Amino acid sequence: MSISLNPQAVAYARRLIQDGKLKNDEGHWGQHNPDASKENTFLEKHEMEEYANWHLGLDSSKGADTKGRYHFPYGDFKTVHRDGLIAAKERAAQQGYKDIEKAADELLQLLEKEAK
Repeated sequence: MSISLNPQAVAYARRLIQDGKLKNDEGHWGQHNPDASKENTFLEKHEMEEYANWHLGLDSSKGADTKGRYHFPYGDFKTVHRDGLIAAKERAAQQGYKDIEKAADELLQLLEKEAK
């Protein structure tokens, strides 16, 4: 599995944060992370490209039209979540994806600045 940074998702997250579409929540990402049912509901109404915007990582070994291609979610398909960015940053660090870790950290810093 070769996961790389999804620059489109980073730019999308940055725009959402700057537009105030963020949640500076305290808690655990598991409380906010969309489950498979919510992902499928989203995909019934949106293209896979929009789904990709919500994931900081891309697995190039998977097909572009599969959910398995997209990793490191950071939001709930409406807003960027602080705890989602923290989870993405921590998981990327644990798995050795330095570019994703760095991007999540930069987005987290922007979110915290905008949330003040």
